[in-house]
This record gives sequence, C-alpha cells and structure tokens, in this order.
Amino acid sequence: MLNSSSFNKLFLLGFADTRQLQLLHFSLFLGIYLAALLGNGLIITAVACDHRLHTPMYFFLLNLSLLDLGTISTTVPKSMANSLWDTRAISYPGCAAQVFWFLFLISAEYFLLTIMAYDRFLAICRPLHYGTIMGSRACVKMAAAAWGTGFLHARLHTGNTFSIPLCQGNTVDQFFCEVPQILKLSCSDSYLREAGLTVVSGCLAFGCFIFIVVSYVQIFTAVLRIPSEQGRHKAFSMCVPHLAVVSLFVSTGLFAHLKPPSLSSVDLVVAVLYSVVPPTLNPLIYSMRNKEIQEALKKLIQVVLV
Repeated sequence: MLNSSSFNKLFLLGFADTRQLQLLHFSLFLGIYLAALLGNGLIITAVACDHRLHTPMYFFLLNLSLLDLGTISTTVPKSMANSLWDTRAISYPGCAAQVFWFLFLISAEYFLLTIMAYDRFLAICRPLHYGTIMGSRACVKMAAAAWGTGFLHARLHTGNTFSIPLCQGNTVDQFFCEVPQILKLSCSDSYLREAGLTVVSGCLAFGCFIFIVVSYVQIFTAVLRIPSEQGRHKAFSMCVPHLAVVSLFVSTGLFAHLKPPSLSSVDLVVAVLYSVVPPTLNPLIYSMRNKEIQEALKKLIQVVLV
C-alpha cells in the first residue's frame, strides 16, 4: 500500500491556531466523544443484558451502536490529541488506517441501515412471515453481510487510493484523512481507477437508497390501511427512529460530498456533521420514543447504582 513517492507524514487541518481555541476544541470534542461512548455503550449493554430485547430489530440496533462507536473513535481521538499537543501531523500508515476504518465502518453502517429497513418492512407488511424469514441465523448472516461488504468496499478504496503517488504536497484539507482529500494530493493523471471505483460505489449506494425509499413507501401504505389509531401509532413508532437515523445519515453525507465548490469554506463544519453528529445522536433518537429501550436502561442504571 505504501509507495516510494509518498510522504512519511501528512498534516491534517486544524480547527484553531491559538492555544485557547485549541483547548476549547479539545474540550468540545471530548464532551461529544464521551456522550457518544455513553449513549452507544448503554444501548449495547441494554440490548445484550435484557432478554426482552433479543429480537431482530434490537440485534441490528446493537450492531448499529457498535459501528457508531467505531466510526467516531476513528476520527475524534486523533483530532483531540492533535489539539491537545498542538500538532497536525499524522503518519502515512496512520492516515491509510484512518481512511480504511472510517470507510469500513461508515459503509457497513449504510448497508446495515438498508437491512433494518427490510426488517421494518417485513414486520409491518409481512407480519405472518416475519418470524420465519427473520430467524436468528438469518439475522446473523445479514449483519455479517453488512460488515463484510463494508470491509471489501473499504479495502478496495484504501488500497487503490494509497497506491497513487502524491504530487501536490502533504497537507490534507480536512481534520481527518478521507479519500477525496487524499486524491487532491495525487498526480492529476493517476486517479482514474479510483474515480471508476467511486462511480461503482455511488451506484451501489443509490441502489440501497432506492431500496429504503421503496420499503418505506410500502410501509406507510400498509400503516395507513390499519383501521385503529392505536395500531397506526404503534406501527409509526416502530419506524420513526430508523427513518430519522437514515435521514440524518444520508442528508449529512450527501451535503458533504455534493455541496457546490463555493461552499468549500465550510468543509470542516460539514465533515463534523456527517462524521461526528450521527454517531452521537443515534442512541438518543432510538431511545427517545422507545419504551422498551427506556425500561431496559432504567433497569440497567438501577443495577449499577445498587
């Protein structure tokens, strides 16, 4: 993966130049990171310890929390350390590792959200067949497929990106290493293969998005046919958290990568929106309207405090 024309070190974009603002950035990111660790950690522990939550929906939620923990742990600690020690350096292998893990986890999360849409579709539109289709073995295979596909996607992009010689300096215009910013440093005539992979990935992502949209069109059509208001409310409550998480994930990602060049001055803020905010807010979104999660968390806190 390393090549002789690459630099031994790369330099990330800092949030501030003055010491006071660097420490402020460290404090803010520390608070966000601890909130993400606490929220996702509580979800994982609650689902693992409460037998009532040993269902397909909560099994996938546990996987989502694991991916969120990994995603935010890939970018935030390094940025915090750089601010604390007043440096912007990251080793070339460290940058490659950061790109790989971020792509792996963020891709696996998107595929998992697609599977979760299928789970909600079966639960509401095919309730009589739900137990047969979504058995424990099938759920494990689906989750493994999401993780495995994310791994393959990250391996292809990382290996290809870091096989391209860097000719435009060694300063990454972002607070963490990501493929688009690395490509800006590459030789202008050597990134066509990565562009081809990006097109394939874009088509796959668009296919997943269409699948989610079609699933929710059928879900909402089925929900509106439920005669009782209580039944409709229960069905909507099952879907709203997942739909909110998907909307947050897709909207921030699309804005980050499809925004016009005139908004390049807000790249840093946008990167925080799609890489830091979703992993922090996802546990809150899922626990806010979910009584089963709330009860499991209350029991967990009581056990810890006793």
